[in-house]
Amino acid sequence: MSKGGASIPDEEWERFLREAEAGTQGAPEEPSARARMVARRLREETGRPEGWRTYQPARHRRGKGWYAVGLLVAVGLLVVALDPGRVAGWFGDGGGGGGGESAPLAAESERPDQPPATEAAAQLPTVDEPFRGSPAARWGDGTAGIRLPAARATGWMSKEQVAQALDRTRDFLVASSLDPGVLRGERPKKAIALINPHQQDVQDYLATAFRAPSRENDPLLLFSRFVKTEVRPVGNVVKTRGRITYREGKRGAVEVTTDVTYVYPVVRAATGSAEVARTITRREVVMSWDNPAKVVIEPGTFSLVSYKVDTTNGGCDTFTGYLTPEFSAERAATGSGGGPEVDPYDRSTSMDARMPETGEAGCGTATRS
Repeated sequence: MSKGGASIPDEEWERFLREAEAGTQGAPEEPSARARMVARRLREETGRPEGWRTYQPARHRRGKGWYAVGLLVAVGLLVVALDPGRVAGWFGDGGGGGGGESAPLAAESERPDQPPATEAAAQLPTVDEPFRGSPAARWGDGTAGIRLPAARATGWMSKEQVAQALDRTRDFLVASSLDPGVLRGERPKKAIALINPHQQDVQDYLATAFRAPSRENDPLLLFSRFVKTEVRPVGNVVKTRGRITYREGKRGAVEVTTDVTYVYPVVRAATGSAEVARTITRREVVMSWDNPAKVVIEPGTFSLVSYKVDTTNGGCDTFTGYLTPEFSAERAATGSGGGPEVDPYDRSTSMDARMPETGEAGCGTATRS
């Protein structure tokens, strides 16, 4: 990392660490998402803040909603099961989208004011056209569907430093949600390496999530992973739509928000499998690129502020650490989620507005795949 455009010498960095350990006045502070979140909640709410890693069900029904507030972040999770009566099919290939008669959409520069049209929903996807009948047919491939804003000097960073932070933010999205190895179930080492190792609560969460995944410690909150012995991605294309924004945060940090929807076509792992399911995941990750003169952080890493995820056909109330899409046989056996309907392609509402709609029990019903 650099300060004012110049690199910080190793000697100065070591001095920061020594002063932080000794409690010297003005030394860098250990990054604490708890302090940030509690302060924010005190400003925004009249009630007392929730404790660290507490669980509070959402008030309304739609899948499962939960938040944990404290040293880590406010976290939300919604899992939606598909209704076989309303979803036409889920089939895929890596070639890009079906519905080729429609031109690709321009990058999402701001939140849309309505959901995508549904007129193509009756078209069944095929192995050669995995996104046929889906709005994702017009979305970008991989990072092409994620809008990266222009860089400008912000907080403690120069224009060039902000540009680098934005590039590394996009690198994290690739390493956490698009990397082929991670999608096949591998540990997301490159993504984890970009997270501040001094943010101890986050490191504890990551260690627990991969060792003993649970509702509270679920790796799917940040990473997309499938069980390679059960399903495999079809082709090489993941469709995406979303954007990255940033602003000046606390202590002059550059706070970056990513809000991206990913569409994953998969088939059963067995050779010759033809039926393809689509798993749709929307994630919002907020990260802080902190000033190393004020926060204890390794160069080139960020501190997590918050993250939320909303997943369709990734498993309902299953906490295995992997996305577990259903195919026609499973859907016929389990039926629909029975909860309120939800459109997984609707990006017209913020994640904050969407998450309170999640329910205390049961899974929602997706209106399309």
